[in-house]
Amino acid sequence: MSIVAENVTYTYAIGTPAEGTALRDVSMTADRGEWVSVVGHTGSGKSTLAQHLNVLLIAQCGTVTIDGVVVREKSKDLRSIRRKVGLVFQYPEQQFFSETVREEIAFAPSNWGVVGAELDVCVNTAAQAVGLDVSLLSSNPFALSGGQRRRVALASVMAMCPDYLILDEPTAGLDATGIRELFQLLNEAKRGGMGIVQVTHDLASALSFSDRILVLEEGQSVSYGDPESIAAYLLERPVRGLVLPPLVAFCAALRARGVPLPLTSDIQEILGVLKKRRGDDRCDL
Repeated sequence: MSIVAENVTYTYAIGTPAEGTALRDVSMTADRGEWVSVVGHTGSGKSTLAQHLNVLLIAQCGTVTIDGVVVREKSKDLRSIRRKVGLVFQYPEQQFFSETVREEIAFAPSNWGVVGAELDVCVNTAAQAVGLDVSLLSSNPFALSGGQRRRVALASVMAMCPDYLILDEPTAGLDATGIRELFQLLNEAKRGGMGIVQVTHDLASALSFSDRILVLEEGQSVSYGDPESIAAYLLERPVRGLVLPPLVAFCAALRARGVPLPLTSDIQEILGVLKKRRGDDRCDL
């Protein structure tokens, strides 16, 4: 089962002086149990694509299919489709409207008919899953720190147990510890069979965690493939706003000297290759 976008095109404010095409014939696939990253510069169409995958926007041209169901405007299937796909906005406060954290997390499951003790379990489980202290459940979400607000936003989506999770710039406002904990959580969700779509300009995280990466530039797909093929493409054809991690450039330099290293930003993968090449457990860079 998967989310499939085929030749999606979307133009804002058609027929007005502000008209602008955000996406042009963009295609991608995200399977359950897979991590797909969508990368590109600011204004490349990443967030617009994310909203199509979550069915907040309906493709004007092309199609989006979720688990075999084609998304159509005013379709009776939209409600069930939206339950399958959760979206966490770039700015968490944009999706808050409740007075307490508990109410915020409870909104989605209660909207699907979960009540009473079952709802309490659902809220507590979601809060604990994202590392949110249950003592904060009575707090106003707008009064929390940036990292805590992001956890609340994630918990509010996780509470409805989606099959796919779309995250728009998920690391924004998080410190190094928060980023590490977030990616640990997302990897656990992926291992549990959830499809992850990360929308980001952070190429390092995309190369480190993704199974596939879609590169957007000016609303168009310029490359789509596994992390190593994307790194190779960007070395040959840099895209504005995307900066390859220094470790990838290091690997490319060694490859040019005949050392068969993968183009990766994962230091453990690099060390593993070098150790195997030496035939022992030592590795001196």
